[in-house]
Amino acid sequence: MEKKKILFISQEITPYMPETEMSTIGRYLPQGIQEKGKEIRAFMPRYGLIKERRHQLHEVIRLSGMNILFNDTDHSLVIKVASIQTARMQIYFIDNEDYFYRKHKFHDKDGKFFDDNDERAIFYSRGVLETVKKLRWSPDIIHCHGWLSSLVPLYIKKSYKEDPIFSNSKVVLSLYDDGFEGTLNPEFTKKLVIDGVKNKDLTRITGNADYLNLNKFAIDYCDAIIQGNSSINEEIKDYAINSGKPYLGYQTMDTYIDAYAKFYDTLMPK
Repeated sequence: MEKKKILFISQEITPYMPETEMSTIGRYLPQGIQEKGKEIRAFMPRYGLIKERRHQLHEVIRLSGMNILFNDTDHSLVIKVASIQTARMQIYFIDNEDYFYRKHKFHDKDGKFFDDNDERAIFYSRGVLETVKKLRWSPDIIHCHGWLSSLVPLYIKKSYKEDPIFSNSKVVLSLYDDGFEGTLNPEFTKKLVIDGVKNKDLTRITGNADYLNLNKFAIDYCDAIIQGNSSINEEIKDYAINSGKPYLGYQTMDTYIDAYAKFYDTLMPK
């Protein structure tokens, strides 16, 4: 019997980023699911504050060299990889000189939210999906962690729905307390329109792509939802529960791997 495949698209993973509940889940959940007999792939952005030499990142030449086109511009996609030896697990990193070389994650040294965080989210989400296509690896479950991956549900349901790699994939969205002030770039939705994605699909975030609407938008297009932190925005939580989609409440660090694995199983065909 073929192993089930789980794709993890994370905003942060320890030890490459500081230890938080999200980065810890990003690190240990893939390992735990792999140890339960599933195939896994795990992705995160290659933020400029990641020390490549210390963590032994290296470029995967056979996967790099693609371009992600949006806003009438080609953006070069570079794929790097590092191994977590104790887990027998690789982490793939999405990289681009314009978007991820800076030494900060989402805000500059003065605390200002980057103007191009919208494009970074587009590039990261599409970069992961194009890399998975190139790997010819068809995930049963795609599990998104953090707002930077919140466009993945839209792309899977609209732009990639006819692609045999993703046609049977179920998208799980984890909700965290990872809010940001203000809104993404006003031109954001114009940059999202590609084959399969129309303006009418983007109504939720047109003109006001703030943290609240971005999460509701992701909920609209995902298949199932998990509460990742013990405390999350109450309006987002209510919206998720009222969506009627399968919802798994918060799990402690002692229970989440087993609970998530069982939750995945309920979403996949037997």
